[in-house]
Amino acid sequence: MKWTLIQLFIFAFISINLDISAQVTDAERRGRFERMSSQSEERGLAEPFKGITTDGNIQPGLFKLESTGVSTESVQSAAVAFLESLDDDQKARATFPVDDDEWRKWMNQHFYIRQGVGFVDMTEKQRKAAFDLMGTSLSVEGLKLSKDIMKLNHTLGEINDNFEEYGEWLYWMTIMGEPSETEPWGWQIDGHHLIINYFVLGDQVVMTPFFVGSEPVIAEMGKYKGIEILQNEQNAGLKMMQSLNDDQKSAAVIEVSKDGNNNLTEAFKDNVVIDNEGVQVSSFTTAQKDQMLSLIKLYVDNMDEGHAKVKMEEVEKYLDDTWFAWIGGSEEDAVYYYRIQSPVILIEFDHQRPVATRQLYGNDVHRQHVHAVVRTPNGNDYGKDLLRQHYQRHKHD
Repeated sequence: MKWTLIQLFIFAFISINLDISAQVTDAERRGRFERMSSQSEERGLAEPFKGITTDGNIQPGLFKLESTGVSTESVQSAAVAFLESLDDDQKARATFPVDDDEWRKWMNQHFYIRQGVGFVDMTEKQRKAAFDLMGTSLSVEGLKLSKDIMKLNHTLGEINDNFEEYGEWLYWMTIMGEPSETEPWGWQIDGHHLIINYFVLGDQVVMTPFFVGSEPVIAEMGKYKGIEILQNEQNAGLKMMQSLNDDQKSAAVIEVSKDGNNNLTEAFKDNVVIDNEGVQVSSFTTAQKDQMLSLIKLYVDNMDEGHAKVKMEEVEKYLDDTWFAWIGGSEEDAVYYYRIQSPVILIEFDHQRPVATRQLYGNDVHRQHVHAVVRTPNGNDYGKDLLRQHYQRHKHD
């Protein structure tokens, strides 16, 4: 086929305009993301932080300023090393005051415009320093879970041929306050399906809000084929439900059908009121109580071993005042939501509708999209109750 000069001109004109159109679309998308982020923050931060409660009232006296006997020296040193690896511009972008609202500005959705320093912009040395900080703060399992979520986000990029919105390195680190042996500080990682808030005061640690998940949950293709996450949390929750007797099951089920997304404590839900629902653990047998503790431990054990032990002692203290709620079926291949709620911990696990994998899994709730959230109710997410007490004890300018 021979092209005339007029045809060549028309083709070139169309090509140029398609390129311009694509550029405009990219710019419009970025602008839309910025507006959506700003609007989410404005709505989410409209109320000052109070904390998650059962009735709108904080239960006092749950969290105390006291030594745990578990050193945080290695975490502090790793944070200093990470900051020292950054250049001046990166450090300015990565650091915030310890009481800054930046703690609360996290969101799972990929469109969110995040602060801090992104892994995508880090050198290999800086990435290693960031992972060293995470590794000293988390358990081996917690670090592996974090890295696997990042890798599965690469898988999502492969599925959609879209590495601008999905990818292994689209996660951002921030440091709140100045790493210290005695003064409050902390760090945060924020990105799609991975948000960790890690507050430190002396040798005390609060690691909530903690948000993990993925779509897909099991990589069936691509560079990281075979990686899977949250299978133990999924299966142990189901076994907990299946262990209940008929009366307990009847009490636990708050909705029979699972046809939507049910998590209540995701982004900008710091003050949500959630009544105790389901079955109370005080009605459990000794074996069932042990099973519940083992289920909770799967989540808490993402912290380093010493602080996980401290947290589990706190959880066990309020075990009889813990509630287990369920939505969905309880057969082996069911999709479901469960919630564990006590005065000192709240855990949600949720099978979700596909968002970016509908071409593979359809539109219905599916096991290939999971969200899990851990919170500290009654005002101590982000360590804020400990920070409040610290300020009362030590007057700051």
